[in-house]
Amino acid sequence: QVQLVESGGGLVQAGGSLRLSCAASGRAFSITNYLMGWYRQPPGKERELVASIISGDRVNYADSVKGRFTISRDNAKNTIYLQMNSLKPEDTAVYYCAAAYSINLIRYWGQGTQVTVSS
Repeated sequence: QVQLVESGGGLVQAGGSLRLSCAASGRAFSITNYLMGWYRQPPGKERELVASIISGDRVNYADSVKGRFTISRDNAKNTIYLQMNSLKPEDTAVYYCAAAYSINLIRYWGQGTQVTVSS
C-alpha cells in the first residue's frame, strides 16, 4: 500500500517561510517513477497545482508562486519538499502531495497539511 505523508505545515506570519515534506512509502514505490507534485486547496476554492517535478529534475510552478516556492526531491529518501518563502495570506490552503502519471492523472494523494499565513 502506497502512502504519501505530508508534514511541515503550520501558522506563519506574512513574509515568513515554511518547508513542507512528503515522505513516500510502499512496496516497490519510487518517486522517480512518477511526476510528483504539490497541490493546494484554499478555503472555498478548487484544488490547484502549485509545483511539480519529474525525471531529470524538470520543474514547473504556478505563476502565483514563481520566485517564492521551490520544489525539490531526495530520491534516496523517497521524499519531496516544497520550500515556501515570502508567504502571503493568499497562500493559505491545505497543501497536498501527489504522485501522478501526468498533471491530470493523479495516482496517489497524501492526506494534506494545513498552511495558514496571517497578515
